[in-house]
Amino acid sequence: MVDKALARLDGALAQLEAAARRRIEAERGRANLETELALMQDDRARLAAELDGATARLGDVETAAADVDQRLQRAMNVIGAVIERARVDAEAQAADEPGDGDEDAQPGPAYREPAPAGAGGRDD
Repeated sequence: MVDKALARLDGALAQLEAAARRRIEAERGRANLETELALMQDDRARLAAELDGATARLGDVETAAADVDQRLQRAMNVIGAVIERARVDAEAQAADEPGDGDEDAQPGPAYREPAPAGAGGRDD
């Protein structure tokens, strides 16, 4: 009878030890999960800060691009006006010049190349 009681006690102790091991493993797993969660939260916070910075830089780039677009539009408008004014002036000048009877003659170029800039004729 004592042997049976000792055997039952031994079995109960083995079950208790197994339960304790399972509990320890579960706690380790939980600790690992908590550590992993903390790392993920840190990564999330870092990525959110980087995203905020990138979004701000994108806003700056978009503002600069809009400014460049406006400047280019103004420049193209000015260039177009200058070209139109030159065309109108050239037509007016052609209309004011008396004809010499040579109707087939081609008008000369409106642009003449400037003389060379240096005494030696070299551009540095």
